Amino acid sequence: MGGNHTQIKFILLGITKSPPAQTLLFVLFLLIYIITLVGNVGIIILVRVSPSLHTPMYFFLTHLAFIDICYSTAISPRMLADLLSDDKTISFSECIMQFLTFVFFATIECHLLAMMAYDRHVAICQPLLYVTIISSRVCWQLVASSYLFAFLSAIICTWCVFGGSFCGPNRIDHFFCDVVPVLKLLCSDTRSSEMVIFAFIAINVVGTNVVILLSYISILCTVLRMCSAQSRARAFHTCASHLMAVAIYFGSAFFMYLQPPSSHRSLDKVASIFYAVVTPMLNTFIYSLRNKEVKDALVKCGRRLFKHWQHKTVVSSRT
Repeated sequence: MGGNHTQIKFILLGITKSPPAQTLLFVLFLLIYIITLVGNVGIIILVRVSPSLHTPMYFFLTHLAFIDICYSTAISPRMLADLLSDDKTISFSECIMQFLTFVFFATIECHLLAMMAYDRHVAICQPLLYVTIISSRVCWQLVASSYLFAFLSAIICTWCVFGGSFCGPNRIDHFFCDVVPVLKLLCSDTRSSEMVIFAFIAINVVGTNVVILLSYISILCTVLRMCSAQSRARAFHTCASHLMAVAIYFGSAFFMYLQPPSSHRSLDKVASIFYAVVTPMLNTFIYSLRNKEVKDALVKCGRRLFKHWQHKTVVSSRT
């Protein structure tokens, strides 16, 4: 990435040019971003203070919540600022950093969802070996390896996208520096870059989906062999939240990235909004409102706080 790249500035065309629509979208996306931050920070704190949630599944969930915060923060603040500003220019270095952080956290999210599927597979299909297979050490090794692989993927993909020559238009038809809109601005041949990027997307998106699919096929076979209808219902309920999160995240990712460049159209912005802005917020509801263990832990935590407040009130009134 040499030459005069540091002097290049891009213009993000954003979601819409209509001022009334921009104001409305600012309010909507600001609300979504606040809910994302509060919800995911709440999940992290709740898991930390609730002994009943000190399990591998919730260890992965805290990392997923942390990644959702970072993932959303890589996109939302800049998008919110652009919705209220006439100057939508972004420097070359800022564009690189936004793309790098976005790819890094998006890749980790793919791997975490696959780990959570594998965790459910072991919990349901091999319950007696669960503590041995999914030990604390294994959990840390899996998470650390996902961070390392995501970092390498992000570096290589960023080099492929920004390592070429920018000598033509500087208008990015998107609300952030994403791979397809930026590649369209390159003057040099992008075929080799596209192949490398597609390979990494296939490994991270398709590869993790294969792990998820195989895990749930094994879970389904095990559940169907269960004699008790109550056991089957409990097993399906355990997996429901994760399946919903997987469907929402990977559904929009498949639509956006696993299609030929010539097929990309205006609906890409809608898909990008969904997986980059909306999904991090939805995960907080999926793993809280639809999860009995989380709801029970939240109630217990609320009762402890209420009792603590009552005790302090009584003590202060006596003194």
